[in-house]
Amino acid sequence: MLGQNHFYHETVRRCVIAFGSVFNDIQVHRKNADGSVAQSLKIPLAYGPKQKFLARLYENPSLTNTHQITLPRMGFEITGFNYDGQRKVNKLNVKRNLSTGNNVKRQYTSVPYNFNFSLFIMAKNQEDALQIVEQILPFFTPAFTLTINAVPDMNIKDDFPLILDGLSYEDDYEGDFATRRSIIYTMTFTAKVNFYGPVSEQGVIKTVVADAFLDNAAIAGTSSTVTSRLTTTPNPTTADSDDDYGFTETWTEPNG
Repeated sequence: MLGQNHFYHETVRRCVIAFGSVFNDIQVHRKNADGSVAQSLKIPLAYGPKQKFLARLYENPSLTNTHQITLPRMGFEITGFNYDGQRKVNKLNVKRNLSTGNNVKRQYTSVPYNFNFSLFIMAKNQEDALQIVEQILPFFTPAFTLTINAVPDMNIKDDFPLILDGLSYEDDYEGDFATRRSIIYTMTFTAKVNFYGPVSEQGVIKTVVADAFLDNAAIAGTSSTVTSRLTTTPNPTTADSDDDYGFTETWTEPNG
């Protein structure tokens, strides 16, 4: 219906990977009474809804069950998309990138969207959870800028802010002693991302001809009287856009 050939720039996938990379190196230290580190844990991070992890947490309460998930851990998911009209630019703007000496790739400007992410932190005790939270909050003021290789064919790299919108807290500590406790901190983020359309390819214009006519009738097509013609070409004609080159201008009088 849109009349376009297939294209796929992996925009959502790239943003999900970039988001996860921000939080994939957080650690929790557990200390002895003298302050020395007794245990150091790297917090596992996975993509998926919070309900999925809670179901696994409560479905197998036995600590010896091999399917039991370990805490603390982190997870995240995309919760929504919406169009960002405040970042809209002229839709007819075109980006160009030279592909070969005789062709250029072109693409219309991007369309701005906001992604909504949720990051949740699950722990059995408050100390572990607070260590994770404190390793995140100082870097968001409230934005943290990420960079993705948005469209490799066009050499477009986008910087987009990841904005921390809010932080909520749950402490589920009801039931008997056999029921596992779950402390959950949920952070919500907005990522300002751009979607790009298809890339097309066209030839590079290397010759420009300007004709000077005798009167207005010639422009209307009732006369072919051309008094002079200016032809402009790059010198050398094999030059690319990033070469050091000049121009050759030739004046002729076709009907002189």
